[in-house]
Amino acid sequence: MIFEKVQSIAGKKGLSIAEVEKRAQIGNGTIAKWKTSSPTIDNLTKVAKVLEVSINSLLPEAKS
Repeated sequence: MIFEKVQSIAGKKGLSIAEVEKRAQIGNGTIAKWKTSSPTIDNLTKVAKVLEVSINSLLPEAKS
């Protein structure tokens, strides 16, 4: 879910996942791992900053 949101926002901004990782200074392939595991707060913060969005906009919506 987080991976898909990052991918969608990055695409709208004309950025590849690899470019987001490079700008966020996180390891190559880190964001792809978010398909099956949760990111660290530190990495999520870096990616949100690169994409110019809030961390909350990258998180799955809460179920009520």
